[in-house]
Amino acid sequence: MGHRLSKIVTRTGDQGSTGLATGDRIPKFDARMQAIGETDELNSVIGVLLTHALPEAVRSTLSRAQHTLFNLGGELSMPGTVFVKEDDIVRLEEAVEALNESLPPLKEFVLPGGNPPAAACHVARAVTRRVERRLWELNEREPLNPFTPRYANRLSDYLFVAARTLARLDGGQEVTWNKQA
Repeated sequence: MGHRLSKIVTRTGDQGSTGLATGDRIPKFDARMQAIGETDELNSVIGVLLTHALPEAVRSTLSRAQHTLFNLGGELSMPGTVFVKEDDIVRLEEAVEALNESLPPLKEFVLPGGNPPAAACHVARAVTRRVERRLWELNEREPLNPFTPRYANRLSDYLFVAARTLARLDGGQEVTWNKQA
């Protein structure tokens, strides 16, 4: 494989525009660039989450999610390209169901926290929701691959269930909302 980024400092964005993989230039504040940036942020947050000790099932699902998010970013930088598939969503749904089987039913809202990995997972979930909102916003203007925003929705579902699971590591517990607090 050749060098993808042989020159890092190009100065081509110094006037407020940036280049897509197609060669087109768009403003850095464009909804498409916002979606690309927020997807990159999400991938980074998941990378931080992966630095924690995690059960192997969670680790492998999150590692795969990072690759899918990179594919999602590729779709955004090359309009008309499709990388995210229905199978990606199905795998997440199966992972949600597998983790959720061992969890007790929810009786109260869950607050972010519990322990460092659960808290990091909640941060990733919140960033995922922002990515999803941005994808739907962009989709209103320029129709996207229909699986792309759905993938973000399923990923946030997965991260919520994973956070509940991670809060229970080493005898811990999740933090629930107390309306009297």
